[in-house]
Amino acid sequence: MSRPTELVIEPRNGKPADSCVILLHGLGADGHDFEPLVPALDLPSDLAVRFVLPHAPRLPVTINGGMVMPAWYDILEMDIGRRVDVPQLKASAKRIHGLIDAEIDKGIDSRRIVLAGFSQGGAVVYEAALTYPRPLAGLLAMSTYFATADSIEPHEANRGLLIEAHHGTFDPVVPESLGRAGTERASEMGYEVNYRTYPMQHSLCPQQVADIGPWLAQRLAKG
Repeated sequence: MSRPTELVIEPRNGKPADSCVILLHGLGADGHDFEPLVPALDLPSDLAVRFVLPHAPRLPVTINGGMVMPAWYDILEMDIGRRVDVPQLKASAKRIHGLIDAEIDKGIDSRRIVLAGFSQGGAVVYEAALTYPRPLAGLLAMSTYFATADSIEPHEANRGLLIEAHHGTFDPVVPESLGRAGTERASEMGYEVNYRTYPMQHSLCPQQVADIGPWLAQRLAKG
């Protein structure tokens, strides 16, 4: 079923969802962008995972000449520092907090909720996951960067959160060095980070998808 602001995919096995993955797309896309990823993950049939794929609002984006497009926040400069509109990013993170709250209200334990994001979406889930006031199952950051590393105020509830970060070695949009720097900063802050690279550009590749499935299955397996 769909709602105006997010695409919701219920468990393939027909069981009531007992876990959830909230997955954010990148700049200029929408929630449908990663819809084909869900079946490709080939998750174990006994897992009852709901996928929530929210759509970003339409905003003018400075680096694209002010063109209005789906964006989680404005990107002000494309230099190596990647200057962004931090208040907009934090507002998007608060929206994701609301989606987590909604899943908890439906009966899903916060410790069975994973946040995942690609590019801009990944920058938002760094902020959203590390500031959420209840423990989560994990954070998957794909082809992204830690945009709020210098301003974030992490919550103790997720100090032990496991971070899985992936990046393409030929990424022309978000340089791999920027993605690596974000994971190093998270490690310095005390988070356990597993960083993987793939011979790809700003995208996903089959080997990466084959790695994501088992990682999610492990994070969402029932104890």
